[in-house]
Amino acid sequence: MALNKYFDHTLLKPDATDGQIKTLCQEAREYDFYSVCINSCHVNLAAKELAGCHVEITAVVGFPLGACTTKTKAFETEEACKAGASEIDMVINVGKLKSGDYDYVLADIEKVVDAASEYGSIVKVILETGLLTTEEIVKGCQLAAEGGAHFVKTSTGFCGGGATTEAVQLMKQTIGSLLKIKASGGIRDYETARKMIEAGADRLGASASVEIMKQAENK
Repeated sequence: MALNKYFDHTLLKPDATDGQIKTLCQEAREYDFYSVCINSCHVNLAAKELAGCHVEITAVVGFPLGACTTKTKAFETEEACKAGASEIDMVINVGKLKSGDYDYVLADIEKVVDAASEYGSIVKVILETGLLTTEEIVKGCQLAAEGGAHFVKTSTGFCGGGATTEAVQLMKQTIGSLLKIKASGGIRDYETARKMIEAGADRLGASASVEIMKQAENK
């Protein structure tokens, strides 16, 4: 797969303006990235900006903490899908996972998957690997698979730790071909992007996608 198609071109900053979202969409069109990854309030605007092209729209849900109620996540998912999101990146309830309340975590994932499936949208489960032990990463991957998700994702990029090749490799060892993997958080240059793909990432979340593509062109 061509490098550009690995990227969910990302802008999730709380102060992102309409103009910046429009620029993000223009860049995604120019480079034919897989998707733009944005907060749900911007999905309507992105849908207008990307009309008629192949770039998908990814909306984050329960972002960045994952600590809102399951009903809230399901409602946000439905609203984002109605507005035009074809992919949902939901944040797992990290505290419940670390508490060993696996039934809660599973139901949380299942409700988001159910809401997204009504619109044919796929779901990526953000584990926030920097906050988890090896055993918790493994369990999070297993619950994502059991809950019907399509991807597991390393990080939000908002909790201090980003993607690591070790985490991606562990996720790949755990889920094999059951789910795909998205590496996100701290991917700012071509070498890091390449290492993540080699480790097993099927998708990359990055705000530096354009710069990475320029670096790749000079290789």
